[in-house]
Amino acid sequence: MSEVGTYDVVDGIGVITVDNPPVNALGVKTRVALDEGFRKFADDPSVKAIVLTCGGRTFFAGADISEFGKPPQGPNLHEVMALVENLKKPVVAAIHGTALGGGFEVALVCHYRIAVPSAKVGLPEVALGLLPGAGGTQRLPRIVGPEAALDIMTGGKPVGAKKALEVGMIDALATEGQLREDGIAFARKLLMEAKPLQRVRDREDKIADFRGKPEFFDGYLARNARAFRGLKAPVNITRAVQAAVDLPFDEGMKRERELFLELVSGPQSAALRYYFFAERQAAKIPDVPADTPKLPIRKVGVIGAGTMGGGITMNFLNVGIPVTLVETTQEALDRGLKVIRRNYEGSAAKGRMTQQQVEERMALITPALSMDALANVDLVIEAVFEEMGLKKEIFGKLDKIVRQGAILASNTSFLDIDEIASATSRPEWVVGLHFFSPANVMRLLEVVRGAKTSKEVIATSMDLGKTIGKVSVLAGVCFGFIANRVMSKRSLAANELVLRGPTPQQIDKALFDYGFAMGPFAMTDLVGLDVIGRGSGERTLNGDLVALDRLGQKKNGGYYDYDEKRKASPSPVAAKVIEDFAAYKGIERGLTLSDEEIVGRLLFPVVNEGVKLLEEGIALRASDIDVALILGYNWPAFTGGPMHWADSVGLQKVVDSLRSMGIEPAKTLVERAQQGGALAK
Repeated sequence: MSEVGTYDVVDGIGVITVDNPPVNALGVKTRVALDEGFRKFADDPSVKAIVLTCGGRTFFAGADISEFGKPPQGPNLHEVMALVENLKKPVVAAIHGTALGGGFEVALVCHYRIAVPSAKVGLPEVALGLLPGAGGTQRLPRIVGPEAALDIMTGGKPVGAKKALEVGMIDALATEGQLREDGIAFARKLLMEAKPLQRVRDREDKIADFRGKPEFFDGYLARNARAFRGLKAPVNITRAVQAAVDLPFDEGMKRERELFLELVSGPQSAALRYYFFAERQAAKIPDVPADTPKLPIRKVGVIGAGTMGGGITMNFLNVGIPVTLVETTQEALDRGLKVIRRNYEGSAAKGRMTQQQVEERMALITPALSMDALANVDLVIEAVFEEMGLKKEIFGKLDKIVRQGAILASNTSFLDIDEIASATSRPEWVVGLHFFSPANVMRLLEVVRGAKTSKEVIATSMDLGKTIGKVSVLAGVCFGFIANRVMSKRSLAANELVLRGPTPQQIDKALFDYGFAMGPFAMTDLVGLDVIGRGSGERTLNGDLVALDRLGQKKNGGYYDYDEKRKASPSPVAAKVIEDFAAYKGIERGLTLSDEEIVGRLLFPVVNEGVKLLEEGIALRASDIDVALILGYNWPAFTGGPMHWADSVGLQKVVDSLRSMGIEPAKTLVERAQQGGALAK
């Protein structure tokens, strides 16, 4: 007898309701409920059609992760799905909440699908380096066509119910709040109109025109080569859909299985699944219990309307939280407001929001030229120039202006939060909230915990990230915190290596092929050589290029030359500057390295610095470092981040390589290597 299923009959319509909190995962209890319900109604002559629905907040989620690694218990999902699909009575999936992954694959074996307007459906397995492994790649093309199916599965994003109806993923929209009634009515209408009982697996109309046309699938991969670069799952998804088009259904299912097993046993899926859990683990702080009181954030103040301040402001406007935006001059304030409006109107022009929504968000801003306007906010975020004296001056003023019980935060990228807090009489209310640029786009929020920052402030700050669509990672106080500190080692290694022989293009290519969007020298040219490393006070390679008025893409080229379309080519001028600077430093040139060796030279120092962060307690977990670098620096997610990647490479290899570079490996790194242990466990 099922623990989580109920079975009702309403005027000849059987209704199966599964309620297995929290998300109706497709574990053994759910599978038993489905098996029992469908067998019961299949044998009941009074039941002419069946509606499948769920209790709680959502339709079926995917697999039950608590069962991973345990002996399988019957019935298995494929057996249940075959039972549903082969039933001689029409089955209607009635969807609310989300039907993603295995949940939508269950809906696909039903003969029809109806959903409330707020529901979302989709097959997001690509995010875990996988393909839909329960027939999704074979059935979805049959109802939406191969191209739409490929876009949905390789993109991985959920599809809203209205769009899903347009493309054919569902057959009807229900009224919000009366899904059960509308599902029953839909099933009754099918019977009245004597609609044919057509299984998705039998449909050919959407795929017939693509049969025997491998050029379509090759072309799809070619058109998306940039987006799919380095990724295995989108390629396998494409080949699985090709199998759906070219092969009989059962043979296509076998091909899907082969392609799935190839992914699930590969390093990319292992890395992406690791990252999936790492992102969720980042929210857990051992000494800040989940029930720690969180402070309500209803009004926010932002100091500085420049690039960072404007981007930070947008995060709060996007979720309906009003912002008092403070600048020192009317000109700076007007310029900041203009940029925010332009960003929103750009989104509106692309159809991502309406003009009314633009106006609603802009109306949430209260512009101000004095910090006195911040007296009653719940949170202040300072986003001014990175100069300690200026920040301490601001926090000293805020201490006298802002009400007690409000959080005082700095968006500093590098500076000491404890020193900033010392300018106030309430250091327990001071925290670092380090947004990454562009602040309205990048998902990482480093929450920097000062020596005296209260647990309530930490709990509120971590939760705030979730509210504004960020992933919060806790960091301790040190120069650069987590992401900037460890990635500075890559920049340092690149600047040293280019003096020894490898060219900027060789170094950039090695990291591009590893999975980064661009290498360090291409990035320097993009940002501007006059911006990176300014104010160091000593002769540098960047400085020598700037002295020649080579500022990067914006002026005269940098490490590369650029044509009128900003297409890069090797620069003889930069090559001569590099050679001269190496001579000035007394560095012998002529070193030749493979791409793999270049990657090690640049990234093993990052791993080493990450281990030091763990030893110092700056980062709580190796996985937090991975999350910070994937979200803050676009480290390729399919590697799992630097710490997980080091484990896959082998820690002894990392240790040996560091020593060959003259870098002393961190103590913990040496110990783990000797013990055959791992960093990201």
